[in-house]
Amino acid sequence: MIRLKTWMVAIACMSFGLLFSQQVSGIPQVESSVESQVEEYPTENGIVYRVVVKNLDTANYAVYNVFIPTGVDTVRGAFIHQHGCGMEGRGVATAYDVQYQAFAKKWRLAVVGPDLYYESGCHDWKNPESGSGPSLLKALEQVGKASNYPELRDAPWLLWGHSGGGHWVLGMMKDYPERILAAFCYSPAFDPQWAYPDEALKIPVMIRHAGANDSNSPDGKCWETAVNTFHKLRSAGGLASIAHTPYQNHNYSFVRYMAIPFYSSVLAKRLPMGKSVSFTAMRDIDETTGWLGDTLLTNTYKYAEYTSTPMALSWLPDSMVAAKWKEYVITGTVVDRTPPPAPYGLTHKRLHNVAVELSWQATADVESGIKQFNIYNGNQLIARFPEHGVYQRFDTNGDEAIPMSGLPELKTVVMVPAGAGANVSISTVNHFDMESPRTVFTRVD
Repeated sequence: MIRLKTWMVAIACMSFGLLFSQQVSGIPQVESSVESQVEEYPTENGIVYRVVVKNLDTANYAVYNVFIPTGVDTVRGAFIHQHGCGMEGRGVATAYDVQYQAFAKKWRLAVVGPDLYYESGCHDWKNPESGSGPSLLKALEQVGKASNYPELRDAPWLLWGHSGGGHWVLGMMKDYPERILAAFCYSPAFDPQWAYPDEALKIPVMIRHAGANDSNSPDGKCWETAVNTFHKLRSAGGLASIAHTPYQNHNYSFVRYMAIPFYSSVLAKRLPMGKSVSFTAMRDIDETTGWLGDTLLTNTYKYAEYTSTPMALSWLPDSMVAAKWKEYVITGTVVDRTPPPAPYGLTHKRLHNVAVELSWQATADVESGIKQFNIYNGNQLIARFPEHGVYQRFDTNGDEAIPMSGLPELKTVVMVPAGAGANVSISTVNHFDMESPRTVFTRVD
């Protein structure tokens, strides 16, 4: 059911040159207006807010789907997942991704799935000054008002971008560096030639590419964008790292398995302390407290113990990320070795003498999502949910959730004869086949 915030209809527009003059000084100003009411779409784990923002001087517009978890008292940041070129219309999937929803709940974040619909495609929107930067600010402000989380307007950002979206992330690092907690670029395209401000050097950024298997187009080779950007940032003292996965390609990589632990480490180090939620209170990281990764030998070193030139190596925030970075560049993925959370909120209803309807709730595994649920009678596996396929997976091209929305309700019917002394329980299985502890339904007889 959609509930409309009728009081949110925006008729007049406001220049971001006035609202954010200190943050975007020197950037060409683009005026934006909200073109729709903020719509609410309840989900199992929170609410997705949808709003359309239009650039006034063009036919360009953007659609933002923003997930806010249930039970969050204050939004402390926003994870913004920017799709690549030719994937317009698919950004919505991120807001419905149960793994990213669990990540957001853990860290009290909003999840933002932008869809940048521009007449000229990504050749326009890939540059934030085209309007894609200011429209994001406008969307966060409007959703913050509609959701009663006004702090969303000033919350710091985690940025993620694929291909043209990776170029957009690098553009945001140039234009809005003081707002960014961390950035992850998946095969960034269109090798940018701009210089980065000193503030951008404080942003931990990881850049993934696939070498010769990455995109090779008239606009440039994505692996060259990755390498050139890494050297530009790192040689200037930036907190940059690069991850080469040679057995994959431009549209195939398990990037989230590396991105999520990278973000988690940075969040612990950079999120504002105390009650502040503004990007102005983000903490800087002391480079010497991190680790270094040798991109040729894949060796890792504690920064303080490395005796050669640290600027030649990838900078990594801690030993955990260093270990996962090494695993990722060698194998192309990061294995989840811990079980997911157990299901909760269990209910049951006997339909007749052999059938019982079960329902439950679940929080996804932050490291690897939800593959399926196993249902037992005693120690005997009697059903799985869904019966075929998986509950939700992600596309290794654009990293969007499949299905994009409309996940099946956590409810099923199992055959358990009455009076048989049934002991029915359920567990969650993640995408590395790790199984949670079982949760027992109250007696179903």
